[in-house]
Amino acid sequence: MKVILTTDVDSVGYMGEIKDVKRGLARNYLLPKNLAVEATPGNLKIWNQKQRIIEKHQIKRKEDAESLASNLGSVTCTIKVKVGEEGKLFGSVTTQNISDDLAQKGYKISKKDIVLDAPIKETGTYDVPVKIHPEVSASVKVVVENEEGEQSSETGDQSEEQATEQAAESSEQENSLESSEEASADENSSEQSETKEQES
Repeated sequence: MKVILTTDVDSVGYMGEIKDVKRGLARNYLLPKNLAVEATPGNLKIWNQKQRIIEKHQIKRKEDAESLASNLGSVTCTIKVKVGEEGKLFGSVTTQNISDDLAQKGYKISKKDIVLDAPIKETGTYDVPVKIHPEVSASVKVVVENEEGEQSSETGDQSEEQATEQAAESSEQENSLESSEEASADENSSEQSETKEQES
């Protein structure tokens, strides 16, 4: 069934496009929600009169896509995963993982617009294409890291701090011992002097 989209519809098309869709999708979703009208001769004539509005909308949509593409160029998605031997992942990083990470950064990108030839199964840095608009694409840097790396680093820092503290405590104990020995030596010297004076 041919319909004219009256607004952008995810996974279907953009405002003003004529799409041949399944009758169930049209009757149960697009038409009842006023997302599209049937592509009859009368509706086509009316819609052609609205073409100027459609063109402005399309221009605005492309400009927004270009701005988003520029912003995505400086975005890095860091995804931490469990890793086995030789950097092999337990599982894989998919378009859904990347979409979720982008959403956390404030970018709403459908997983269907993220282009991966195959799921990522090794650690490393990847440039992943994103299809934002029919005429605009972007590239997002995806860094896949071992989630234990951060934990190991934190453990190493804690061990270093503990070693420093232990060294400081040991130094304080040595200084205290030296001070006690000096004090004891001074007392012995003083007692010996008093004894000699008494004998004299």
